[in-house]
Amino acid sequence: MRCPYCNTEETKVVDKRPTPDGGATRRRRECLKCSKRFTTYERVENINIIVIKSDANREQFDRQKLEKGILRACEKRPIAYEMIQKLIDSVESELRSKKNTEVKSSVIGNIVMRKLKGLDKVAYIRFASVYRQFEDIDSFKQELRKLEK
Repeated sequence: MRCPYCNTEETKVVDKRPTPDGGATRRRRECLKCSKRFTTYERVENINIIVIKSDANREQFDRQKLEKGILRACEKRPIAYEMIQKLIDSVESELRSKKNTEVKSSVIGNIVMRKLKGLDKVAYIRFASVYRQFEDIDSFKQELRKLEK
């Protein structure tokens, strides 16, 4: 590791510990030349997920876009923000566990709907109405009937 102060590559690790969220390793280092200390973080590089849209276009998975859609469905519902974040983490984790790095948007939508159904039925219907593009009241009623069963 190169020292940010004197640019030498001779450093030693003085302390090493995981970050509070467990997503990285924090290393406290000391330069053997200038004796200054600095901190580095080591993280696992995430695999990029490619989303195949319904029009066959491909785009990189965007967690913020997923969060925006789920937050919209959960708007004015008694759902803690932490629960929504756990749901999003769960969806992302499920996507990353798949063998293929390319995932159809319909697969993502179905995962979200399945998880929302267990969290809040109203949020589920809201998400489904946009995701499945309900055209009329009958489509909406059909989904409600499925939910009642």
